[in-house]
Amino acid sequence: MLAGIPLGDLAFLAVSLVLAGAFTGVLAGLFGVGGGAVIVPILYEVFRVIGVAEEVRMPLCVGTSLAIIIPTSIRSFQAHRAKGMVDMSILRIWAVPVVLGVIGGSYIARFAPPDLFKIVFVVVAVASALRLLFASDKWQLGTEMPGKILMTIYGGIIGVLSALMGIGGGQLSSLFMTFYGRPIHQAVATSSGLGVLISIPGALGYIYAGWPKMDVLPPLSLGYVSFIGFLLFIPTSIWTAPIGARLAHRLSKRRLEVAFGLFLLVVAARFVISLLG
Repeated sequence: MLAGIPLGDLAFLAVSLVLAGAFTGVLAGLFGVGGGAVIVPILYEVFRVIGVAEEVRMPLCVGTSLAIIIPTSIRSFQAHRAKGMVDMSILRIWAVPVVLGVIGGSYIARFAPPDLFKIVFVVVAVASALRLLFASDKWQLGTEMPGKILMTIYGGIIGVLSALMGIGGGQLSSLFMTFYGRPIHQAVATSSGLGVLISIPGALGYIYAGWPKMDVLPPLSLGYVSFIGFLLFIPTSIWTAPIGARLAHRLSKRRLEVAFGLFLLVVAARFVISLLG
């Protein structure tokens, strides 16, 4: 399948993936996100160029994104935890519902139209970005984190949506925590731990989901996970994740809010473009 592609094009794609991996690592450390919003569209173009069938292209991007998020999330979580900013009590409550949500999302991905989840994400991302950019502290659901039952429900929703979007969950959980009055630095740091809970079962779920399609998937794929994309992203993303984490703790609260808000608008714009296309 790769034989008909000029060597120059392959070199360009390889360099693009390596650079994207570096950018993904910085995002993982800076915002507590796994970088799926960057990974998925880049992989989509790569797989389009090498001729991956349309019917499996998008789930292959999502599954590969979840696999790539595994090491970047672990590295980001370790860096933030070393700073003492991770609220482990929240992660303990979310652990089971998030994992169950990821498993459910991996199964739903076989049947549900992705546009529905893109629309939901755009609405949430834009509303939250406006809150961050305009520093409207009145945009809160409460001053304290909710009880265990509501937290469990939120965790399940985060898991489902993250699995369907190929993201580490940091975008959703960071927004949720800031809506309940948690400082942005702590929200970002704690959210980095969700990437670990989401990416591992998510990648395994997409391997299982894509197993019946092995005959139409590109070489070096295991279900809906491509080892080509995985191997090209990993080295630089692992290397740059601590850089992003250090940068996050050096920025003022206001600067981090603005940066995170602008990041969310970019991600929302990417989903809007895909919906219109």
